[in-house]
Amino acid sequence: MAEKRKRTYNFHSEWEEEFFFTSVKENCVCLICGATVATAKRHNVERHFATHNSYQANYPEGSALRAEKARELKAALGKQQSFFTKPAKNSIKATEASFRAAHFLIKKKKAFSDGEVFKEAMMIIANTVLKDEKNGANLISTLSDVQLGASTMTRRVSAMSTNLAEQLDRDLARCRWFSIQCDESVDNSSTAQLSVFIRMVFADLSTKEELLTLLPLKTTTRGVDIYNAVKEFFVQKKVPLEKLVAVTTDGAPAMIGRHAGFIAHCKGDPDFPKLLHYHCIIHQQALCAKVIGFEHVMTPVVKIINSIRSKAKQHRIFKVLLQEMSAEYGDLLLHTEIRWLSRGRVLLRFLSLLGEIKEFMQSKGEDVSLLEGTEWTLDLAFLTDITGKLNHLNCELQGKDNASASEALDKNAEKYCQVINRLGQEFKDRFCDLDQLEPCVSFISNPFMNKDITDIAEQLSATFNLDAGQVEIEIVTLQNDLHLKAHQAAPNFWSLVDTEKYSGVSTAAMKVASLFGSTYLCESAFSDMNFIKNKHRTRLTDAHLQDSLRVAVSSYTPDYNTLVNSMQCQSSH
Repeated sequence: MAEKRKRTYNFHSEWEEEFFFTSVKENCVCLICGATVATAKRHNVERHFATHNSYQANYPEGSALRAEKARELKAALGKQQSFFTKPAKNSIKATEASFRAAHFLIKKKKAFSDGEVFKEAMMIIANTVLKDEKNGANLISTLSDVQLGASTMTRRVSAMSTNLAEQLDRDLARCRWFSIQCDESVDNSSTAQLSVFIRMVFADLSTKEELLTLLPLKTTTRGVDIYNAVKEFFVQKKVPLEKLVAVTTDGAPAMIGRHAGFIAHCKGDPDFPKLLHYHCIIHQQALCAKVIGFEHVMTPVVKIINSIRSKAKQHRIFKVLLQEMSAEYGDLLLHTEIRWLSRGRVLLRFLSLLGEIKEFMQSKGEDVSLLEGTEWTLDLAFLTDITGKLNHLNCELQGKDNASASEALDKNAEKYCQVINRLGQEFKDRFCDLDQLEPCVSFISNPFMNKDITDIAEQLSATFNLDAGQVEIEIVTLQNDLHLKAHQAAPNFWSLVDTEKYSGVSTAAMKVASLFGSTYLCESAFSDMNFIKNKHRTRLTDAHLQDSLRVAVSSYTPDYNTLVNSMQCQSSH
């Protein structure tokens, strides 16, 4: 029966010359009139062909004339199909090009309306370069089909953001553990925005960091407001909270308040697992730097810089002086307290231009006795050096001497040692909460180190909610595994470890890999946010801001084929 259906309902190639029919997308189509028969049966095709009496008479069956006519009609049908198919293909290409161009522009934090400017510049180049080429007119026409209007750019960015969020959801579902970092800032329309980044670790110990969401806080920014916004998002997006390992925040009371802070609310919620919490180490490092003091140096430096740069005429004369003296730098830097690296950079520039500054001030009849004092100059050099070291440490956490009087240096050595000791004690006090994690990280970095296995097992189990007895057995077994010992120096060592045989220590390794040390990604995203929603774009909605920021900072690449196939493609109007 199946063989009969196959023989009866399938198109047969001999029908092309016999009845002037062909097959198009599994349909029997008449080459003469373009009609389609309901079922590919011989008698249906024959009955339809009988309506074209002239073809039976003018082109006798089996003749070369009939075969030639069938090929002619089939070629004409092919041209007709390509006539309608080519514009469709061009529309698909134009739509994909508009997605790629929109992605490029948003990565550069450009406004939606810049798409029109981009296209206009592209058309000017095309008309200049391609107008005399052989297919120049066709190429220019194809470029003009790309849709880059402001409203189209808005839709493209929204579609790409949704696609990137879907990719993140898939990774979130397959990751083993994750941690988040949260920070809050205010955009240019005075709306508080809570940035949440996620760091996921997968079974092969690979990690990925992505923007999870940007949540607007419309009224207050208390700890309960932040908690409610985050919890609502987690519930709405069905985020697997059981995989959460740690939360990293800044030191604001709304975040780490003992009773009403965001972390306190999370720890009091039974839906949240037992989690670790860390205060951003970059913020703590910046706070440690404040204990140095030396206001007797910083205050005059800032005052002198402001006096030089506050008046346009005086500022111009100073820059000309630097140019004439072939100074190392062409200008002084202004100091801002809220910038992590500002003080170190300002002091380095001031110390490098100290001679030029003194000469400029003397030419204005100003007192320079302070700048000529040996002790003050030594203090300036010391403060420059120590803040430079702190800046170097800060940059590493992100990713990313004119004194000649030796007697005075010996005299002040004790004072400088006291400052360094005070700074060291501040670091020790502020980073004491990381002491619990240090043995765990040391073991993950070198699982074959010679330390008490029982203590390591207890610390791992206490930190990451594991069975201490099981972990101890696994450590003993692992350290006696000759195959693993031979690969202990491999950068991907933990990906070689059997996660079933060593489930406890593998879990600890994954959780350590998922930890955030700082809120640097949030701080960086806020810089991008202020660039996107600048003073000229304060009417940008929260939804469009989140879409733009996600596209700008995401490491994912939009799936252009999926995006293009999900819509009806049209050329630019």
